[in-house]
Amino acid sequence: MASLNLHHLRLFRAVAREGTLTSAAKALNISQSAVSTQIKALEADLGHDLFERRGRNLVLTEAGRIALDYAEQIFRASEQLTATFRAVGGQRKVLRIGALATLSRNFQMGFLAPLIGRDDVEVVLRSGTQSSLLRALDALRIDVLLTNQVPARDAASPYLVRRIAEQSVSLVGTRARLALAAQGLPMLLAHAPLILPTPETALRAGFDAMLERMGIVPRIAAEADDMAMLRLLARADAGVAVIPPIVVRDELASGTLYELMQLPGITEEFHAVTIARTFPNPLLREVLDPERGAAPDAAAGLAAAFRGQ
Repeated sequence: MASLNLHHLRLFRAVAREGTLTSAAKALNISQSAVSTQIKALEADLGHDLFERRGRNLVLTEAGRIALDYAEQIFRASEQLTATFRAVGGQRKVLRIGALATLSRNFQMGFLAPLIGRDDVEVVLRSGTQSSLLRALDALRIDVLLTNQVPARDAASPYLVRRIAEQSVSLVGTRARLALAAQGLPMLLAHAPLILPTPETALRAGFDAMLERMGIVPRIAAEADDMAMLRLLARADAGVAVIPPIVVRDELASGTLYELMQLPGITEEFHAVTIARTFPNPLLREVLDPERGAAPDAAAGLAAAFRGQ
């Protein structure tokens, strides 16, 4: 077999991702015929068909799926090599962080605390969806992903997931809600308008399960997938918010909002997701040290740091 043509392999990966020759050619800014010709050349080199046509789409064969796995490993290693040696000799160190767009800003600031104010460090923050940030992590465009959603993993998964904090979840509202809260949790849940995370979140799943156990049908005033929006709705007294207190730390301190009561057995976990690298970013050790990342009392220590204790 002739030596593998990496250009052909790159085109193959693009077609596998896009699903059609037309879309891949457009993404690569080359002609469709050029893509088709070079894919056929790669199939000839490997001795196997990599795609089968289904309607207008191209679907990977079994050989194609195997080839794609190898292609991803090859190009990930190439990007890692480039990223590693591009930084050699630089005077300032850079840590690139991706954070789920809906993640608490107060949590993110607490995570960054060891690096804030350092003249020798630049922090690059990007936000987005879980899927887009995992792709950025795979491509080494970010060094770590901060999320409250554990990515799906199997034996072949490249992701390393560390739980770095666990926060209690409370019912939070304005002063006007204190009287109802004084009558107890069942009364508050049954009669207060509620501001809830959207149903697809892990936090909402735990809350809904608690309501079912208690036999309570809630009055839902609003739902939002953004913690910042939950905070604003609570401040506007649209209802009582189901939210980790860290999200409304400043409002609780100023008396704008009150922690009416903590929800028993419901927490929100925060995770840092990385991938195994031959040359990991050394700044990660400063924000993901073993005591903070693995010790049983890590969550309490990190939470205390966030509150300024």
